[in-house]
Amino acid sequence: MLGQTVSHYRVVEKLGGGGMGVVYRAEDTKLRRVVAIKVLPPDLTRDTTAKERFVLEAQAASALDHPNICTIHEIDETPDGEIFLVMAYYPGETLKYKIDRGPLKLDEALDYAIQIGQALKKAHENGIVHRDIKPANVLVTTDGLVKVVDFGLAKLLSQSGLTQTGTTLGTVSYMSPEQTLAESVDAR
Repeated sequence: MLGQTVSHYRVVEKLGGGGMGVVYRAEDTKLRRVVAIKVLPPDLTRDTTAKERFVLEAQAASALDHPNICTIHEIDETPDGEIFLVMAYYPGETLKYKIDRGPLKLDEALDYAIQIGQALKKAHENGIVHRDIKPANVLVTTDGLVKVVDFGLAKLLSQSGLTQTGTTLGTVSYMSPEQTLAESVDAR
């Protein structure tokens, strides 16, 4: 993917990845800005449910306009059938990397917690439950602004989700008790 142009985005650098996709830094050649592109892995591209979940991520996150939630620009598909999500690029690092370097100062930790809480409040007000809040899904910009990312496991409370009854989605060590028991989750 590096060096390739996807739609009008020139892929420059791999930033990371997880179970629902690989994220790259890219240049938007039309608007001359830096963006982040999340590409659904090829093995999941053939999985209808995974594709639907990826589209749900785009819809869920793009419905939320908040300073602490990653801005989604568009969702599209390559000629080869790979789905990708284009979002704002934020210079900084994940909260996970910050924590891995050592303990946070109390005022810094409280500031991040408040910003994460504000993002989740906005999502909950719009009927969206993230379901995978963890330090790896929280970006901290170079200006100290928190951005909650990766709504890939989000649940729209107004819809019956793509989750099958009795299945568990999320990162086990960060799950609510309801998630670990494969029960219904809500804003609590």
